[in-house]
Amino acid sequence: MYRLPVLMVTLFLFLNIVFKQALSAPQTYPSRPVRMVVPVAAGGTTDIMGRIIAAKLMTQFQQQFVIDDRPGASGMIGAYIVAKAQPDGHTLLLVGGSFGTLRSLFTKLPFDVEKDFAPVSFFATSPYVLVVQPDLPVRNVLQLISYGKSNPGRLNFAGSTPGSLQRLAGEYLKYMGGFDMTYVAYRGTGALMPDLIGGRLQVAFDNVLILAPYIQKNTLRALGVTGLKRSSVMPQIATVAESGLPGFSVVGWFGVLATGGTADRIVQTLNRAINQAMQDTDIKERFQSQGSEPLTGSPADLRAHLVTENAKWGKLIRELGVKAD
Repeated sequence: MYRLPVLMVTLFLFLNIVFKQALSAPQTYPSRPVRMVVPVAAGGTTDIMGRIIAAKLMTQFQQQFVIDDRPGASGMIGAYIVAKAQPDGHTLLLVGGSFGTLRSLFTKLPFDVEKDFAPVSFFATSPYVLVVQPDLPVRNVLQLISYGKSNPGRLNFAGSTPGSLQRLAGEYLKYMGGFDMTYVAYRGTGALMPDLIGGRLQVAFDNVLILAPYIQKNTLRALGVTGLKRSSVMPQIATVAESGLPGFSVVGWFGVLATGGTADRIVQTLNRAINQAMQDTDIKERFQSQGSEPLTGSPADLRAHLVTENAKWGKLIRELGVKAD
């Protein structure tokens, strides 16, 4: 009559031992190659810096970190892949500033920007530079504003995809300067550059380093850097703020997201590894050579930044009626 209770007690003790062993056993991460999805075209700043980070993480974890470029739909194609992946930290998303504008720009998204992603870490910031086609008779920001007011319908501007911060920098310039420009959508810097150099476009915003060779050869004319401080790459270029629009600031940022629901221990492991990488002298030099500044921070810092960015750009987008769909 005591056999059943004894069996139950034995089974309970056995399962308790197994459970404790499972908790104490090392839970290896990553256990296989990690896919790092870049939701913009290959060759851009996010892609280049992502490859630098991937190489460093491969060394730290002794596991492959593979860059997977998935451009299109203002970054939503790549983001969707990560949003719907298994929440085990083996599929990551490298994002730029445009991620913080998606919810405001698009009426419908195939994912929830808060619930479907787990912020992991910042890794860099990067200002943009405002350039014009050199045949345009303007040499500073105020002259561009004056020209735009005097020549309605004459200015076109581009800055990568519809949801990008480069595009919103142009909208913000129009808003603060009280003039008009027509936005023209392009898939990326490589696609818009021929039209900008050829004069079919007059104005653009992009990474300082990408545009530096064109500026140095006088193929394009720089009017101002979009951050509140000058760029270390081209310190001779004044900021837009000090060129006549006090307070103007549009700074690109870059971060890593995991799939929503990823275990906190994995998020923290990745965060520590990325922060450590950003303090490496070689990484700092390579990032600065890309016109970017390495950045560290906690997952909570990145989450709070996303909330702030959405509020900032959401207000402007609503006031201007900007939509990407």
